[in-house]
Amino acid sequence: MTIDWKKEVEARKDDLLNDLIDLLKVKSEREDDKVTADAPFGPGPRDALLHMLAYGERDGFTVKNVDNYAGHIEFGEGDETLGIFGHMDVVPAGDGWATDPYDPVIKDNKIYARGSSDDKGPSMAAYYGMKIIKELGLPLSKKIRFVVGSDEESGWGDMDYYFEHEEKPDFGFSPDAEFPIINGEKGNVTLGLHFQGNNEGAYQLQQFTAGLRENMVPGTAVAKLTAPSTEAALEMEKAFFDYVEGQPVTGTIETENEEVTIELVGKGAHGASPQSGINAGTFLAVFLDNFAFGGGAKQFIHTAAAYVHEDFYGEKLGVAHEDEKMGKLTMNAGLFAFKANQSGVQADNFIALNFRYPQGVTAEGLEIGIEKTVGMEGATVTRNERNMEPHYVPIDDPLVKTLLEVYEEHTGQKGYEQIIGGGTYGRLLKRGVAYGAMFPGYTDTMHQANEFMSLDDLFNAAVIYADVIYRLAK
Repeated sequence: MTIDWKKEVEARKDDLLNDLIDLLKVKSEREDDKVTADAPFGPGPRDALLHMLAYGERDGFTVKNVDNYAGHIEFGEGDETLGIFGHMDVVPAGDGWATDPYDPVIKDNKIYARGSSDDKGPSMAAYYGMKIIKELGLPLSKKIRFVVGSDEESGWGDMDYYFEHEEKPDFGFSPDAEFPIINGEKGNVTLGLHFQGNNEGAYQLQQFTAGLRENMVPGTAVAKLTAPSTEAALEMEKAFFDYVEGQPVTGTIETENEEVTIELVGKGAHGASPQSGINAGTFLAVFLDNFAFGGGAKQFIHTAAAYVHEDFYGEKLGVAHEDEKMGKLTMNAGLFAFKANQSGVQADNFIALNFRYPQGVTAEGLEIGIEKTVGMEGATVTRNERNMEPHYVPIDDPLVKTLLEVYEEHTGQKGYEQIIGGGTYGRLLKRGVAYGAMFPGYTDTMHQANEFMSLDDLFNAAVIYADVIYRLAK
C-alpha cells in the first residue's frame, strides 16, 4: 500500500494549525505558589494537559488522565507499545517579546508564541501523524501511545508519577529536538553554590537577582546596593556606562543619594547551549567585582565573576571534560539570588549551575571538583537530587535505522546521529530517542523571547511523523 502522507497532511493542515493556536493560548508555565491537589504544577500545565487530552477524546482515541500529572492518548492492539512523548508545559516567557507570547501570531510563514517550537508545535505535528493513521484505518500490530507530560521543563515530576501508575512503552521517540535524530543525550544535573548573606565592605549589596529557570541563560539581572556616599554612587554610575559601552550588554543605573539600582540586559538562550546566550548575571557580577564589597556579598559577586563568567565548559571551575562521542561538558549559570541578612542563612543566597555532562563524568565528581575550587571563596556546594545519567541508543538499533530511513526518504538528505546537551523525554526509555521537529539549519529560539516555529517545518514534520509512526507500528 502506497500512502501519500504529504497529501494527507495537506488535507488537515488548517485543522492542525487551529488546534495548535488554541493550545498555544494556554499559559502553561509552572507556578509552585499555585499548586493544589488538582493542579500539581499549577493551573497552567494542568489546563494545557487537559486541552491536549480533549483533542484525543474528540478524535475517538482511548484517553487516560493520570491525576493531572500526565496522561496518554492511545489506539491499536499488540504485545508491544510504541511510545511518543510530548510536553505541554513551557518555560516562563520572560521579557523582550515583540508580541504577546500567549496570543499566537503568524508572520512571514512562522507562528510566534511561547511553546511554538518547545514543545507544543512538534507535539501537535506528531499527534496529527498519529491521527492520520487512525482516520485511514491502517492495520497495526502494536499499540501507539502518545504520552502527554506537564513538567518537562522543571523536575520531570510528571513522568515520575505517571510511571508509578503506568507501564513504560517498549520503545519510542520524543518530538522535542531536531532532525535527523538525537540518539544520545548528555547527563544533566544542577549544583548550587551557597553563600552567607552578610556585608562587611564599604559597598553593601542588598539584593541581586537574575534568571528564570536553571535551564535558561539569564537575559536580565538586577542589583540593589548602597554606596558609601552620594559621590561614590555617582562614580559608580559613570563607571557603569563605561563598562556597558565595551561589553555585549545594555543596561540602566539609577542613583538616589547612596542607593543604587542597576539593571543589565544580555541575551537569553537554552541552558543546553549557554555559549549562544549572554548571561546578564555574570556580566553584572564582573562589573560589581570592581568595588569594595565584603563578607558573603563579596564572595557571591567574586565567585560569579571569577569562576562562572563565560565558563561555558567548566574550565575555571576545574571540572572540564570532553568525550570523543558525546563532546564537551557544558555549564549554565541559570539562577542568581542574593538578599542581605545577618543570620548567616545561606539558603536564599545562591548561584544555580546546570551541567550537561558526557560519559566519563559523574555528578558526584562534579560536586567534589567544584567544592575544591570555590570552597576557598567561602561557598558551599549542594547537588540537586535529580540526576540524569548520559543516555545513548546505538545507530544500528532498528529504531534508529527506521527513523533515519524515513527522514532520508522525505528530505533527500543523509541522516546522521547526534548527541546533545538538552534533555528530552526520549531518554525515559532504554530504546528511546528524540526525533524532530526542527530541521537542519533552523533558527533556535527555544527558551528565548520571540520563540517561533516555521509552518513549513510544522507540516513537513507531520508528514515524517505519520510515515514513521506507521512503519514502527504496522
